[in-house]
Amino acid sequence: MASVAKSYRPAAKPYRRTWHGSRDALVLLAFVLVPFALEMFWTFWPALNSLYISLTQWDGISPPTFIGLDNYARMWSDATFLLALRNTVLWLVLFGGLSVLGGFGLAVLLDKPRPGVGIYRAIFFLPVVFSMVVTALVWRMIYQPEGVVNGLLSAVGLADQARIWLGDSDTVLYALIVPALWRQIGYIMVLFLAGLKTVDPLLHEAARTDGANAFQRFRHITLPQLRPITTVVLAVTVIDALRSFDIVWALTKGGPYHSSELLSTYQFSTGVLGSQLGYGSALAVVIFILTVGTIIVYLVRSLGEEETA
Repeated sequence: MASVAKSYRPAAKPYRRTWHGSRDALVLLAFVLVPFALEMFWTFWPALNSLYISLTQWDGISPPTFIGLDNYARMWSDATFLLALRNTVLWLVLFGGLSVLGGFGLAVLLDKPRPGVGIYRAIFFLPVVFSMVVTALVWRMIYQPEGVVNGLLSAVGLADQARIWLGDSDTVLYALIVPALWRQIGYIMVLFLAGLKTVDPLLHEAARTDGANAFQRFRHITLPQLRPITTVVLAVTVIDALRSFDIVWALTKGGPYHSSELLSTYQFSTGVLGSQLGYGSALAVVIFILTVGTIIVYLVRSLGEEETA
């Protein structure tokens, strides 16, 4: 009897889902589905709808007329589009390259703890807090004929180089890149500072013990450790460069004579102000392709370099 009682085990009760468990699952599902539904409504659906509109001729009032790829074919005979495309590529190279280099350089300089380093970080990050409209107003005063830039040139004996910076077709695009960089570099600096904090100091100590100098440690330890954050920085920079609109529109509206026109400003002036929503949507599709294409090319190259290494 003792052995029988010892070997007896009560039968396991079948698992029943409690009401509290079902409620938790519904709450979790709601937290996933509600943001997804909002994202579909506010982002993906307008994007897909824009792709369809780009195949039509539509003024926003009368019913759209399907015209196929005529809007895309029209671009290559549109001198303003070709100029805006050239300016956008130049903006992407200069704005993207200089903002990444400037932000990375500041992050390296301000990474080490030293007296007052927090103040310098705040100073360089402060322009990010300002809205683009405020930034445009400040730089409009700086670029005025009697503004700071021409005043400094006159003070150092270069008065013959003074000009109307926002009214000269040869200088307006570069003049617009400066305030855009002034606002972007601090943001990139913060991203790289976050990446530098993830570098293991023990690796530097081991390399220093092995006789590696500062440049060798930076090249072979710091830079490889920053590869993930560099990918994020590149994606953010490319997106910000190709959707740059506020600073250009607030200062020049693409002028003079379209010399500072970007694809974003041309898309707005043509599609919204010009009531050519079909052609404007086609321009938006081109901006999207440039953005995604640039990021994909970089990712493919990075993955190829990692496999080779």
